Amino acid sequence: MRAPPLTALRAFEAVARFGSFRAAADALCVTQSAVSHQIRNVEDWLGQPLFEREGNRTRLLPHAMDLAHSLSLSFTEIEAACQRARSQSTGQALVIAAIPSIAMCWLIPRLSRFRAAHPDIETRIVYALHGQDINFQDVHLAFVFSKGAPRVSNVKSQFFLGGESVPVCSPALLRGSGGRAQTDQDILRLGLLHDGDASGWAGWMQRRDTSDTAVFTGATFEDFNLLRAAALSGQGAALCPLAMVQADLDMGRLVQLSERTTTDGFDYYLLSVTSARQQVNRQAQVFCDWAMAERAKALPGAENAN
Repeated sequence: MRAPPLTALRAFEAVARFGSFRAAADALCVTQSAVSHQIRNVEDWLGQPLFEREGNRTRLLPHAMDLAHSLSLSFTEIEAACQRARSQSTGQALVIAAIPSIAMCWLIPRLSRFRAAHPDIETRIVYALHGQDINFQDVHLAFVFSKGAPRVSNVKSQFFLGGESVPVCSPALLRGSGGRAQTDQDILRLGLLHDGDASGWAGWMQRRDTSDTAVFTGATFEDFNLLRAAALSGQGAALCPLAMVQADLDMGRLVQLSERTTTDGFDYYLLSVTSARQQVNRQAQVFCDWAMAERAKALPGAENAN
């Protein structure tokens, strides 16, 4: 007896899962007629129809529903097995996803130290996008910005850095304004830069009434890295997470205008997969230990924060 037509079974499972021949064709990147041809192949092999056809409408027959369920489970197991086999290939890199602020301001400037300390561990850095889920089938570690520790199946979440923001500007801008910023009005005169909207500055200045938008006028930036670049170039004062601009402050590229901080409840977390193969788990733990040690050196006392 000849083997069942696997390609045709894949097409049938897609039709059952998506509910139509057209949707299955789109998912499989083939034509609708190609899907119809594959369904006929399955029916010819089985020797019986899979659908009850009423004009242009089709409905799965009971035995077809049972077949579709079994195929769905089998194809899921095959995909998982292939993912495991791919992850066990030799020389696989440790994939680290990081939101742009962490990637540019914290991770990349320190990454050469990790490579020097652990030349046997190959790393691959990719972007994580704030607010979007991370595919932990392809990522082993991730730096994220979250309101509370993220809860993801088979993923360990560790507090990494606080998200408190402070007002900063370039030394040249401060000198040009007379070299002082002792009051809110002094800072306002520097010109304000906004991360998304004026709510950050309104919170920092402890104003509940933001109806006077003229007070908070200034350029708005969609991304923290754009905001930081504007502050570095002397375009105004910006509220920036202290953890992300600490190096700029230490190097004198930016100056902190006040000890007063503000926060919206978000902090930085380091996530690590716990379901990967043993070698990947070991390498991920090595990276986590290194990252925590680097954090402690950069911000004394941070190891006790949360």
